[in-house]
Amino acid sequence: MHDQNFKNLILDYPREALAFFAQEETGEDLNHARIIPIRQEQLKDRLGDRFRELDVPLLVEWPNGDREAIVFVLEEETQSNRFSIHRLAHYCLDLAELMETDRVIPVVIFLNAGTRRDSLRLGGDRHSYLEFHYLACDLKRLSASDYKDSSNIIARLNLPNMNYPKQERLQIYLAAQLGLLQMEPNLNKQRKYVDFIDYYADLSEQEMIEYQTRYLNDKGEIMGFAQHFIQEGRQEGMYSLVTRLLRKKFGIQPKLDLLLAQLQTLPVEKLEELTEVIFDWIEVSDLTEWLKQHK
Repeated sequence: MHDQNFKNLILDYPREALAFFAQEETGEDLNHARIIPIRQEQLKDRLGDRFRELDVPLLVEWPNGDREAIVFVLEEETQSNRFSIHRLAHYCLDLAELMETDRVIPVVIFLNAGTRRDSLRLGGDRHSYLEFHYLACDLKRLSASDYKDSSNIIARLNLPNMNYPKQERLQIYLAAQLGLLQMEPNLNKQRKYVDFIDYYADLSEQEMIEYQTRYLNDKGEIMGFAQHFIQEGRQEGMYSLVTRLLRKKFGIQPKLDLLLAQLQTLPVEKLEELTEVIFDWIEVSDLTEWLKQHK
């Protein structure tokens, strides 16, 4: 699940991902670079061999000739203690051979802090014959307060994955939501990454109630950002909000999906009424009864 989430994130925003996860190597040179995803499954020596699959390998080229091309290997690791530096070294060596380059930079995104090996050395008492290490981004060791106003959408979407005081949880959630709305004009991607934020924020029901009370106005819009919903259509914005609240309340289930489809035909005023009663419900059947009464 986490692998797929971060693969989508990196492939949708490769320039921003490299600038955030691998700034030490990218610097400020990405504006003129061309970024090309590479096939993930490595070629086999024999058809029966097991294959090694990379999370997201990216080829970065500078057409103006400022720098020689570099291959970045981005790997998401959920549990640090399961990370294998040997496997990553294999990936990078295979890719270097396949691409006929020694310019390969491994980058590991650690979702949770923990112990792991930072380097690998092969050799004897007198000499080292292979030394390997990687760039690491420990999300839980980053301070969310340092990135809550960032202009990098990758940083803003990952605010819930960073370190912050418990009492600032809702402010961090809000900063992630606003970052998405401010920096991503595509409505489909907004929907996609609202789910990303919700998944990693994992607010409790009580926190959702508090968020609605403190940060949403009486139309269910984020305070100070109502114009966004006006531009995209109030009904569509309200339907998106109601969908998120209901999925948070009842989870993902087929019966709910059928009911959500019915909500699309409701006027915005009815959707606004719905946001006021969701948190009083216990079962999906409560939504069924509400729909019968308000059609």
